[in-house]
Amino acid sequence: MTMTATAPVKDERVAKKSTISKILGRPEIGALVGAVALFIFFSAVAPVFLQPGSIATVLYGASTIGIMAVGVSLLMIGGEFDLSTGVAVISSALMASLFSWYFSMNVWVGVVLALVLSLSVGFINGWILIKTKLPSFIVTLATFLMLTGLNLGLTRAIGGSVSTPSVSNMDGFESAKAIFASSVNIGGIDVKITVFIWIAMVAVASWILLRTKVGNWIFASGGDANAARAVGVPVVRTKIGLFMGVGFCAWVLGMHNLFAFATVQSGEGIGNEFLYIIAAVIGGCLLTGGYGSAIGGAIGAFIFGMANKGIVYADWNPDWFKFFLGLMLLLATIVNLVVKRRAEQK
Repeated sequence: MTMTATAPVKDERVAKKSTISKILGRPEIGALVGAVALFIFFSAVAPVFLQPGSIATVLYGASTIGIMAVGVSLLMIGGEFDLSTGVAVISSALMASLFSWYFSMNVWVGVVLALVLSLSVGFINGWILIKTKLPSFIVTLATFLMLTGLNLGLTRAIGGSVSTPSVSNMDGFESAKAIFASSVNIGGIDVKITVFIWIAMVAVASWILLRTKVGNWIFASGGDANAARAVGVPVVRTKIGLFMGVGFCAWVLGMHNLFAFATVQSGEGIGNEFLYIIAAVIGGCLLTGGYGSAIGGAIGAFIFGMANKGIVYADWNPDWFKFFLGLMLLLATIVNLVVKRRAEQK
């Protein structure tokens, strides 16, 4: 009786992935390809795009989206949305401005109180979400509407107008401006400090996601909250912390807006929440949660900055910007989905 040898069955759980598969499996790869293509495109159609001053302007525009995209990306990886982010930025700036002006205090007192407000809004969003089990879409939409009304109503009641009085002559303004709204001269080119704040925040967020247990909690909470809870992941603390992280980002950007212009328009910020979400989605964050990266959100914000300024440098009608942004969102989402599926099959 002859025995036939059977080939060993390869266990896909311990199979090593190729370098290409690992690269293609990164959430931000689709956005990176799109960013490179867009950079080449605008460099060809608008040579002024390559000038150092133009690059600095593009980076500044990207940073004002990217700072918020950091927090929004982590929140989306954790499986939640926040539709109040646009007006939350303005709420933070209004708190710092109106409190300091009304009580004639050093602006740093207002800055600290604005931080408390921003973190509190994030905490309340997360707490209500956990306690009621309502979708984050509903919870943060309600917050969006309430903050919008408070921004307009309180600004009119306290300052008598829809914009805040200037705080440029108040104690502490110059030191606060140096931290939140100054420029750094590099090779004769002024680069806004928000660019460096943005890069630092992306680095910290990436470290948290990839090198800490908190990062594992975020991915697990976004992938399957019930399963994560069953294996000991503190889902409640994780989700509330993510909302507070968004609040911190709103505070940083709000302080920049205040000290860059010394006054705040209370009706601004509406609609910006979609730009932050778009940057995160373009960067590879899935709407279903559990997948994405902070670097991807940064690339998405950079794509936004290039499109916004590149259209101007190319002397095109800026009315086409929203169409262009929507097209980039659709294409990036499709590319991210296709690349992810192919990487999983390898």
